[in-house]
Amino acid sequence: MESDERKDGSQGTAPPTDARVRAPLRGTEAGGPAFFLLLAAQRFVHVQKALPSMIRSLLLLLGLGAVSSAAQATVRLPRLVGSHMVLQRDARLPLWGWAAPGEKVSLTFQGKTYATQPNATGKWTLTLPALPAGGPYTMSIKGNNTLELTDILVGDVWLASGQSNMEWPLRDANNAPQEIAAATFPQIRLIDVPNVMASRPQAEFGGNGWQVCSPSTAGGFSAVAYFFARDLHQRYQVPIGLITAEWGGTPAESWTSAEALKALPEFTPAVEKLRSNPRDISQQVADFDAQVAAWRRSPAGQDKGHRPGAPAWFEVTYPAASWPTMPLPGVWEATPGLQAFDGVVWFRQEVTLTAEEANQAAQLSLAQVDDNDSTWFNGTFIGGTNGYNEPRRYPVPAALVKPGRNVLTVRVVDNGAGGGIWGEAKDMTLTTSRRTVPLAGNWAYQVAYDQQTMPRNPFPAGAQNSPTVLYNAMIAPLLPYAIKGAIWYQGESNAGRAAQYRTLFPTMIRDWRQRWGQGDFPFLFVQLANFMPDQPQPADYEWAELREAQARTLSLPRTGMATAIDIGNPTDIHPRNKQEVGRRLALAARQVAYADKQVLAAGPTFDKLQVQGKEVRITFKNTGSGLVLKDASGPTLRSFAIAGADRKFVWAQGRLEGNTLILSSPQVAAPVAVRYGWSNNPFANLYNQEGLPAPPFRTDTWPGITEGVK
Repeated sequence: MESDERKDGSQGTAPPTDARVRAPLRGTEAGGPAFFLLLAAQRFVHVQKALPSMIRSLLLLLGLGAVSSAAQATVRLPRLVGSHMVLQRDARLPLWGWAAPGEKVSLTFQGKTYATQPNATGKWTLTLPALPAGGPYTMSIKGNNTLELTDILVGDVWLASGQSNMEWPLRDANNAPQEIAAATFPQIRLIDVPNVMASRPQAEFGGNGWQVCSPSTAGGFSAVAYFFARDLHQRYQVPIGLITAEWGGTPAESWTSAEALKALPEFTPAVEKLRSNPRDISQQVADFDAQVAAWRRSPAGQDKGHRPGAPAWFEVTYPAASWPTMPLPGVWEATPGLQAFDGVVWFRQEVTLTAEEANQAAQLSLAQVDDNDSTWFNGTFIGGTNGYNEPRRYPVPAALVKPGRNVLTVRVVDNGAGGGIWGEAKDMTLTTSRRTVPLAGNWAYQVAYDQQTMPRNPFPAGAQNSPTVLYNAMIAPLLPYAIKGAIWYQGESNAGRAAQYRTLFPTMIRDWRQRWGQGDFPFLFVQLANFMPDQPQPADYEWAELREAQARTLSLPRTGMATAIDIGNPTDIHPRNKQEVGRRLALAARQVAYADKQVLAAGPTFDKLQVQGKEVRITFKNTGSGLVLKDASGPTLRSFAIAGADRKFVWAQGRLEGNTLILSSPQVAAPVAVRYGWSNNPFANLYNQEGLPAPPFRTDTWPGITEGVK
């Protein structure tokens, strides 16, 4: 489960719908580090009153004036069409906007003028002929007003979408300061679609327009998309436009149209419920937020640890001696009375320091917190973090470190499932100028409020995770802007339903291609990186099955996969090495989108299995200059497992003979199946000499643990 939701914005649509809404951030239901800031009141007023006939007559006259004003309506454009935009080279270029019905609209570009008129709803469309790469150009659009667009380039436009690993900004990637300082690429442009959702397809999105890549703007770019674009721009010397539309923690069905999801009947009830509600999902979320705000103002919704006029629980002088205790690290569900608790719990711990340690800066480590924390040292707030899997490390200013008794206070918010301070005991420490003080052990705790008293969330899994809602608000408004192709980094949120993803993911790709009407445009995706602990012996894993579902999608035409099995982080779902992810996607683009016959875009890929007595021989495709085993201790085979007809896998022994791998095990007399990298975080060390890793695979078709999970 992911916690990153980095974007927020508003969206306007052409009549008759209006989906202006700010996307709610995860954690707002029960607060985060800034919990003491009151939520702003929601803006909804409903007025339905019968009007006297005189007032109705007056409104009619005013309405006639409005009609007259409408006749003078001005031409306007979608956010996607504007200055600094990149148009797709060598392709017909649909452009559109709005004006008054019947208003004459003309567009002048590169010395040619194109004329059109809006339809009855006020929308107009034009299609420009294919153009070669070039620019900068200007464009003039005239109706009752004139719009001048400047600094337009023609090159390649790529849509970048998915969840938080695509959303992850350049400023948080490896070597960010150096990368940002070097990001002077005026021919790379980016436009970002804000995080919004809608029950039905929308015509527009809000947010900012196109940005030119420079050190002042690049930090907010998607890191993966930036490195992908930089590689292609430097290689082909053409402008690159990036359209980013991503939302952390979201599943693929949210990005798929309702019509396409008809092929997967398990989504039908959710789609029908969404469509049958007269209130848009964004309005439903706003309604719920208003209910929560009212609840927070009630006694039940107030945090007992921070009530106005009462001593705060983070104060050093607060009498907490009577608080019960629980061992940390560990989730509080193991504590009697908290087995199914969601809400807020405060923790306190005291540390005795020497005079030599006093007045010296220290470092506090709290392992990990599920979900959010706010942390105080001797009554002073020193930090807070949202996200259940993020390490908590906070500097403690020297002025706060006292000789003798020092008080740590941590306010923990849990919005669902496990809650508390968890992780490894070795990661709970206070490091002073002289020593490292272990903090694992019994901590005092007190419940501040029970989230069960909160109004019931109509979307407990997150409204943004509902089927179709992100397609409607973040993909549909892009249609039919011409693109070169799409890059996609997603799957973490579908891992528990990996078998379903075998159908869902190709359905989404076909859906997008049909909607764009550009045929089978290139669709490139990242196979999930290594993450989370593994069992010591071969086992079944959801992430392994999700990776397999991704690899199966390569059966679709003009698809490419960048394997990231060797560049993840076992303790962080957001690995920082986005440079290599972008590079590998660019390799796939060179092969799939640019028809580069010389490029090797993938690592060794399973081809055939042959059983010879107690051994199996495996051959590969994409071997390049040859196979190689990468291991600091020598060329040792890793992460291969072998099984007989009993389906019990054991680790295999093996050797390379040229581009053939020979495997065996003394525990398997008659092998029938092989698996490689079949875990969450495998030590996958089979590469080709070009440096690309072999993607995980299995040779069996035995049912996995996600089979039938919907």
